[in-house]
Amino acid sequence: MSVALTTAQALDLMRRVTVAGVKRPTADLTARQLAVLLTVYMSPPPHTVRGLAKLLGLSKPAITRALDRLGRLDLVRRKREEADRRSVQVQRTVKGSVYLSELADEIVAVAKGV
Repeated sequence: MSVALTTAQALDLMRRVTVAGVKRPTADLTARQLAVLLTVYMSPPPHTVRGLAKLLGLSKPAITRALDRLGRLDLVRRKREEADRRSVQVQRTVKGSVYLSELADEIVAVAKGV
């Protein structure tokens, strides 16, 4: 499905989705945290801090800070590799899947003007 939006319409959609997001009873995320979360859920695993940093063009410390917050909210989980204890895998969680499903529903509702 392709939808043609003007610049003003695109920005207004983003504004309405953002306003709806900060009113949700769940935590609102920064743009960086949301970018990391969406990348973990929408691109094929496995995910590591180094891989996410490279994929998103961000520093490893920035990814680590985002993952710290996402982990506290149980939206992602980090697990050390057994073979290489220095390597940490970033894993999806049920709560993270539910969060993004609800966010997607909200975006669709806002886009439809509901």
